[in-house]
Amino acid sequence: MRYEVRYTDEARDDLFRLTAFLREASPDAAARALATIIEATAILERFPFTCRKADPAMPFHRELVVPFGSGGYVALYAIGKGHVSIIAIRHQREDDFFF
Repeated sequence: MRYEVRYTDEARDDLFRLTAFLREASPDAAARALATIIEATAILERFPFTCRKADPAMPFHRELVVPFGSGGYVALYAIGKGHVSIIAIRHQREDDFFF
């Protein structure tokens, strides 16, 4: 089964914020980071249950770790019927997600 990957408005805002931060120092790095995140989330089309649970009480909320440079990003997503919704994206050095 293939799942449709969707980005919430909040996740799109996160992508803009994260790439805007990088763009100040290196437009090339910002473009590479965006491409890396989008490419990494594409795996969720086929394997959404392979990532770790974000909260044991919420089995359909998961976190995808996206390596990039010396750090990386974490995408919080929810698995629905036939789709995966990317809820938020954070740099690994940012605060955790809040439910």
